[in-house]
Amino acid sequence: MQENEEKRFTFSVEGMTCSSCVRIVERSLRKMDGVHFVSINLGTEKAYVITDKNITFEDIKKQVDSTGYKAIEKTKGKEKVEEDFLYARKRLFTSLVLFFPVTFLMIFHMAGYHMPWFEAFEAFAGALAIFGPGRSIYRGALIAARHFHANMDTLVGLAAFAAWVTALLNISSIPVTSFGSISVMLIALHLAGRYIESRLRYRASSEIRSLLEMRPSTATILIGEKEEEIPIENVPVGALLVVRSGERIPLDGIIKQGSAYIDESMITGEPLRVHKRESEEVTGGTVLESGFIKLEVIRTGEDTFISRMIRLVEDAQSSSVPIQSFADKITGIFVPAIFSLAFLSALLWFFFYENLSLYLLKVAHIIPWVIPQGQLSHAIFIFIAVLVIACPCAMGLATPMALVAGTGLAASKGLIIKNGEAMQKAHEIKNIFVDKTGTLTKGSPEVTFTNLSDRDLAFALTLEKASIHPFALAIKKFCQEKNIKELKAQSIKEIAGEGVYGIVDGHEVFIGRPEDPQIYNQSMKRGETIIELKIENHIAGYFAISDPIKEDAAAAISMLQGLGINVFMLTGDNTTTAMAVANSLGIKNVISNVRPEEKLMAISEMQKKGMNVAMIGDGINDAAALKSADLGIALGSGTDLSIESADIIITSNRLSAIYDAIKISRLTYDKIKGNLFWAFIYNIIAIPIALAGLLHPVIAEICMLFSSINVVLNSLKIKKGY
Repeated sequence: MQENEEKRFTFSVEGMTCSSCVRIVERSLRKMDGVHFVSINLGTEKAYVITDKNITFEDIKKQVDSTGYKAIEKTKGKEKVEEDFLYARKRLFTSLVLFFPVTFLMIFHMAGYHMPWFEAFEAFAGALAIFGPGRSIYRGALIAARHFHANMDTLVGLAAFAAWVTALLNISSIPVTSFGSISVMLIALHLAGRYIESRLRYRASSEIRSLLEMRPSTATILIGEKEEEIPIENVPVGALLVVRSGERIPLDGIIKQGSAYIDESMITGEPLRVHKRESEEVTGGTVLESGFIKLEVIRTGEDTFISRMIRLVEDAQSSSVPIQSFADKITGIFVPAIFSLAFLSALLWFFFYENLSLYLLKVAHIIPWVIPQGQLSHAIFIFIAVLVIACPCAMGLATPMALVAGTGLAASKGLIIKNGEAMQKAHEIKNIFVDKTGTLTKGSPEVTFTNLSDRDLAFALTLEKASIHPFALAIKKFCQEKNIKELKAQSIKEIAGEGVYGIVDGHEVFIGRPEDPQIYNQSMKRGETIIELKIENHIAGYFAISDPIKEDAAAAISMLQGLGINVFMLTGDNTTTAMAVANSLGIKNVISNVRPEEKLMAISEMQKKGMNVAMIGDGINDAAALKSADLGIALGSGTDLSIESADIIITSNRLSAIYDAIKISRLTYDKIKGNLFWAFIYNIIAIPIALAGLLHPVIAEICMLFSSINVVLNSLKIKKGY
């Protein structure tokens, strides 16, 4: 299946509460014919699906809806995310109206101030909590039950219901201690956790919201000599827009008149102003700090740079990392196992209560809530405590919240990390191959010398007009400045890593890699690249081209080496030129004179040795290498093909952003591992304590709540730790 025959969908899924819910939806989607890839992020409630071209969103929506959850075509924007946490707050506040009086009266009741009507009040308050703000919990539990699964809602809902039933049994004169207050407290504390998660999720998605806010709602369009302000969605490609000092550029375009200093920090992550002149491209969302321009719109809607950037960040935040599959498998076994364990422990306490009550009396002197409450009452007490303490919500949030924070930080640094798998791969990288032209160098080469006649220059210009390689652009610019006119041509063919062939004015012509580079040794020692012109298989002459090294290249290489990464220059240029550049940058490993397929082989050879390899490039000849590497990194200034082939995109030409990508990935992955570790440790320690009857259900719910909050807060520390 070729990539252009695939469709990609990013959408929201509502109603999920834990990793079990995610697993139900993912499993259902994977059963569809024509679905190749499914990834859902619980933290953002976003799904990313790759399918055959004949699959529609309606097909996907129908499949998701059949699981009991709801697929929404638009991903959640600022308003929806804010709406979610406001709704969570409303449910929390409603439950707290019941929580505070019930808790206050329970404390008095336990202190010896017995009220004859208290158990009836517990039953009434429990009913209001369960059938009021707690309905969403039981709705989630019911969805899971329909698919023969148990989730976090199942455990909390069952525990709260069991506690409420004890109040009903007590007021019916059945000798059971009432735990009705616990039903209200469990629901209130659980909804408090949901609200805090929702609030922190809103904070974590701030980078996406800031990108959305960069899109102006209107644009000033020039109609004849008259200026009109119209909605941004009504501006067509080709329209002439007017932008003044202090205004945000509405859409991507080319300057037709004027010049300006542009703040491009949203693209580069660096607070530097860039001077733009006529014929240069500007990006929608950037700010015109000083000057006046008229620009022609070249992209609108979903094709604009900022829309593509937002879409890629959303896709990344909708993904998961391979390590999460391990956690999901554990969770899938964990929930039913805990339910079984809670049930068996309740039976054990019920049947062996007389023997165990002596143990309770001894412990009661140390822990006030551990008191013998009767055979059935204590069995229910244990059942509730085990169910609540074992809720795996922290495990479900461990990966997605770290991904949201990590990809958001990356976006603020001018980086797009396409998916969670790329984040994990970047963490493991120890070897990086770097292309030379346009990656280590500025990609804006200039012709420094040529021995070609004007007639020969016309042959060169005609062939190079068919190429977008940086050297071709330099030759075209050189020829145009000399007013050279192109000739008639046919059968033009560009071979990546070689050059361009064609029939020009009836002659067989080739321009590209020299047959014998050694005859140009002096130029190459200066770091210049030689482009040779052949007419009828005879050398007509050459161009010496110089491409300045990027200002931050040496620092970027040094920082990568400081991370323990081996840097290799992988270039199609000749050895002499490549070594001149490598020596100036401190790169010790150089592989030169390689064609695109040989770049592939170099990467493959290292992978065969069990090494993880990254490739950084920007051109057509880098696309295959970017795709075959364990991690492909493309410059946003590169070709569409290289960007499509990459896992990470640097939206600026800032080479030091590679260091940022690796550092952020390592930090995020470490946070994911830390989150999972503490989530597992919490359960390993807490469950035996609950089984031993030492944990009150309310304290268990508070512990579970703080475990989830700890995971979210730990994820948000990614920004502070960078």
